[in-house]
Amino acid sequence: MTRNELGPVEPSDFEAIIFDCDGTLADTMPAHYVAWLKVTTQYGLRLDEDRFYSLGGRPSDKILEMLAEEQGIQIDAAAVAIEKEKAFIESMDMVEPIRPVTDVVHQYRGKIPLAVATGAMRWVMDRTLIQIGLEGMFDASVTAEDTYRHKPFPDVFLEAARLLGVEPSKCCVYEDADLGVEAAHQAGMRVIDVRDFHQPRRVTAADGSLLAIPGA
Repeated sequence: MTRNELGPVEPSDFEAIIFDCDGTLADTMPAHYVAWLKVTTQYGLRLDEDRFYSLGGRPSDKILEMLAEEQGIQIDAAAVAIEKEKAFIESMDMVEPIRPVTDVVHQYRGKIPLAVATGAMRWVMDRTLIQIGLEGMFDASVTAEDTYRHKPFPDVFLEAARLLGVEPSKCCVYEDADLGVEAAHQAGMRVIDVRDFHQPRRVTAADGSLLAIPGA
C-alpha cells in the first residue's frame, strides 16, 4: 500500500492495526485549524498553518503552553484547550472520512484487533468517529488523557498494543504526521504514512489569506 524505509508495508502482514485519528481516519485538519484560528486570535497568539501541521499528534493544551511561552502571553492552557475543542466541534460539518483508511477499518474489522491511538481528548475523538461512521468499530482506544507522554514518544502506541494484547513489533500503524510516525517507529512498529496517498485541504493560501472552506 505504501513504503517506509524498510520496504513495502501491508496491513495483512500484521496481527493488529493501530490508527491515528485526526488526519488519518478523518480529514479533520481544516476544521481543527479553523478552530485554532478562532482561539489564537481571541488570545493574541499566532499559529500559522504549516506549523499547525508540524505539531500534528500533540495535545492542544501542550501546543497552547508552548505558544504562550514563546510569545510571552499568559493563558490557562487547559481552559483554552477546551475552548479550542468546542470550536472544533462547531466545525464538525467540515469533517469527512479519509476513505482509503476507513476502508481498511471495514476490511479488517473482526479479523484482527484494531485500535485508535490519538493525541485528541477522548470526547473529541468519540465525536469524530461518530461523524465518520466508525463508532464502535475499534477494540481499544488511547487518547490524550491516557498517557503522560505524547507523540513523538511511543507511549500512546505501546499502550494501544498492550490493550490489544499484541506485541508492538506485530502492529502496523496508520499515521499522517511526523511526530506520530516517529512515535510509531520508537514503539518498534511499522508505519503506513497516509500522506503518501492523501493530502488534507488547506485553510490558508500561500499569502496567508483565508480560503473559502465549506462549513467554515
